Amino acid sequence: MVILEINCLINKFMIPEKQNIVQFKSLVKSLIYLFMTIIFLVMGLFLLVFFNSSITAWFQNSGPDLDSLYVEAEKKVILQNEMANFWKPTDIKLITDATLKQEVEYGKDLIAHTAKYLGPNGSVKQITNGMNCNNCHLDAGTKPWGNNYGSVYSMYPKMRARSGQVEDLYKRVNDCMERSLNGQPLKRDEKEMKAMIAYIEYIGSNVPKGKEANASGIYDLEYLDRAADPAKGKALYNAKCASCHQVNGEGILAADKKEYTYPPLWGKNSYNNGAGLFRISRFAGYIKYNMPLGATYDNPQLSDEESWDIAAYVESLDRPSKDLSKDWPNISKKPVDHPFGPFSDSLTEAQHKCGPFKPIKDKKKKKEKKQP
Repeated sequence: MVILEINCLINKFMIPEKQNIVQFKSLVKSLIYLFMTIIFLVMGLFLLVFFNSSITAWFQNSGPDLDSLYVEAEKKVILQNEMANFWKPTDIKLITDATLKQEVEYGKDLIAHTAKYLGPNGSVKQITNGMNCNNCHLDAGTKPWGNNYGSVYSMYPKMRARSGQVEDLYKRVNDCMERSLNGQPLKRDEKEMKAMIAYIEYIGSNVPKGKEANASGIYDLEYLDRAADPAKGKALYNAKCASCHQVNGEGILAADKKEYTYPPLWGKNSYNNGAGLFRISRFAGYIKYNMPLGATYDNPQLSDEESWDIAAYVESLDRPSKDLSKDWPNISKKPVDHPFGPFSDSLTEAQHKCGPFKPIKDKKKKKEKKQP
């Protein structure tokens, strides 16, 4: 009994001591947690300050790059919106009249493979130099800024200063036959003429009469502040163009020897000096968004200056000539880059051929202002 009472007394005094130990341990744990929290907070604050300064410095250093990215992205969106409005040909598949469809399809094939039917080894006639309409009017006259037919049906008949007359589509097609293809004209009632007219009219039938289609014809490049340089153009031609058109400009014939895979740019089988592309501004604009092969409006491969210089080189070389004595009956209407006199100004043929063209343009404007 005495022993039991002693144990009770011991326990009575020991329990508070154990409780103090537990409380002490809890306090120590709390202090450890608090200390660790403070350490983590200090480390976090340090990292925040460090990375914030690093990120700020990165943004400051990469500011111009980011600005450039934003500008490029904005340009791309603007370009895509612009191209979305480019003219697209009316789809031939939509034709329900079997006779019309056959005629239009034949017309398209004549444009794409003119020489196969009308070239030196043509199956219908032998009246052209072996080039195809497609060599100047890309993708059978449907490529944006590829000298396409988007505005032809909508704008013809029209007055043309070159002839001084109102011309219809028949005259326009025969101009190409006689100038770009350096050949003979077709008669109005010939099957091939009718088919080409039917094709040109049909694909452009979605453009209102009197209106010009977006991205039709050839792009108008800004004039240089200097004359286009044939010497620079030669070096560029050899580097960028000769692999297809050859160093001597003779082009490459297809395996069947009936048409060109890559057309001649000068020499006896090329377009003559009366062709539209013989004007340097037309050829430079054509080159810019179509050459070398694969170039497009959104992916050009040459600068404006390079395009002008290559055009100057190509146009400086020999080609067939045509009697142009009846062209431009009103010489004041001649374009600034028409290379043959007489002119309504006192400037030389050399300047009218290769520029600089801005002085010619300024003189022309002053004269027009003086006229009543």
